[in-house]
Amino acid sequence: MRILAALMALACTGFGQAQEVAVLKYRGGGDWYANPTALPNLIRFCNAEIGTHLETAAGTVAADSPDIFRFPFLHMTGHGNVLFSEQEAANIRTYLLGGGFLHIDDNYGMAEYLLEELPKIFPDKQLQEIGADHPIFKEPYDFPEGLPKIHEHDGKRPQAFGYFHQGRLVLLFTVEADLGDGWEEPEVHNDPEEVRQKALQMGANIVNYAFKN
Repeated sequence: MRILAALMALACTGFGQAQEVAVLKYRGGGDWYANPTALPNLIRFCNAEIGTHLETAAGTVAADSPDIFRFPFLHMTGHGNVLFSEQEAANIRTYLLGGGFLHIDDNYGMAEYLLEELPKIFPDKQLQEIGADHPIFKEPYDFPEGLPKIHEHDGKRPQAFGYFHQGRLVLLFTVEADLGDGWEEPEVHNDPEEVRQKALQMGANIVNYAFKN
C-alpha cells in the first residue's frame, strides 16, 4: 500500500518533477517490444512541446511486477497474442484503480486477443467507446473528429475504447489508428511530417490526460 500511495501522489503532481514512463511487457507470444523508437520519441515531443518533465529513457516492466507502481503511465503495443494470468490482471487492476494509466495501441492484429483478456482486468466493468467530445481529444491539441487515422490497414475507422473508474479514464485502447507507428523515427514508415505530427500530438494529449486526471 505504501507503493500504491506513492503512485497516487505522483500521478496527481502534474508535470512538476521528472517522472518515468514504461512499456508494458506481456506474455502470449505477441511482440510487446514493437515500435522501439516510438515511446522515446513521444517523450521528447512532450517534453519539448507541452512542458512535461519525463525521463528520456522509457522503462520496461512486466505485467506481474511490483515495479509497475513506479510508473504513472504505461504504454502497451504489438501485433499478436496477449495473455494475462489472474495475478497479472490483478496487478494491473490495482495499479489502475490506484491512479495509474495504461494506453494500449493496437499495432494491427492485437485487438482480437486483447478483447478476450481485458475482462480479466475489469470483470465488473464494460469497455466503452470514447466519443470525440471527451477531453482527451481536446487538450492541448484539438481533434474535433476524435482519434486520428495514422496508418491504413482494413479500411476501418479509428476507434478509441476505455475503462473508467469514478469518472476517470484509466485504460485507453486505440484501434485502427496505429499511433505508435506515427511516433517512430521518420525513416521507419516514411510517413509525411504532417502525419507524424498528428500522431505525436494525439500522443501528447494522452500523456497530458494521464498526468492531469
